[in-house]
Amino acid sequence: MSQADKAKQFAALHKKGEPIVLYNIWDAGTAHAATKAGAKAVATGSASVAAAHGYGDGEEIPLSLVEIIASRIAESVDVPFSLDFEGAYADSAADVKENAARIIKTGAVGVNFEDQKVQGTGVYSVDEQCARIAAFRQAADEAGIPFFINARTDLFLQEPDASKHAALAEDAILRGQRYAEAGASGFFIPALTDRDLIARICENVPLPVNAYMMKGMPEISELGLLGVSRVSFGPGPYREAMVDLKRKVETIFG
Repeated sequence: MSQADKAKQFAALHKKGEPIVLYNIWDAGTAHAATKAGAKAVATGSASVAAAHGYGDGEEIPLSLVEIIASRIAESVDVPFSLDFEGAYADSAADVKENAARIIKTGAVGVNFEDQKVQGTGVYSVDEQCARIAAFRQAADEAGIPFFINARTDLFLQEPDASKHAALAEDAILRGQRYAEAGASGFFIPALTDRDLIARICENVPLPVNAYMMKGMPEISELGLLGVSRVSFGPGPYREAMVDLKRKVETIFG
């Protein structure tokens, strides 16, 4: 399939109530393994990719290296591939557009795109992030690819006290609605585990909603009933693989 066809296929996999499950990978080898196991699409987690190459999370890994990794993944599998692109290594809309064009050229058909200030503090205002999303969409349109921009809000991730998440729900819903108008394809709500709040966002945001599997999350089947369209695992698979590797090495040298 062409890159555009893969992008269309990826979007079609996001079905409300029947979430696509993305067991996040970090290189071409793990992408290949996931597809052999039956994955219909593959997606990276930024922390996993960074750690696998000796970097910390938060855009520490050079963009040029991310391009190489993304290209190798896209070329190694026949299924759609989405990259966790953090904040696009950019602040201004103009720089977002430039870097978006670079990632689109790798063969990826989607990205996670955060509204937090990756190497700063807090999150972008709604207007600022909408301008950034619109710039990303413009780059995709100019490339002729119906690129899947999974707009992530970090409101819940930046508030460790889950009891305060209810107070953030209206802001999150507004962001989801505005991000849709700006050209986003999906809405990612990592760190939100409350069933009622997840359902409320799914009901009020006109985009496929992505939930993140972590401690305290409902089962995938229940997330589907709440209206979720996509489930991802973030750095969990990488961390589990490294624990297993360490344990096996310890049996040799321990």
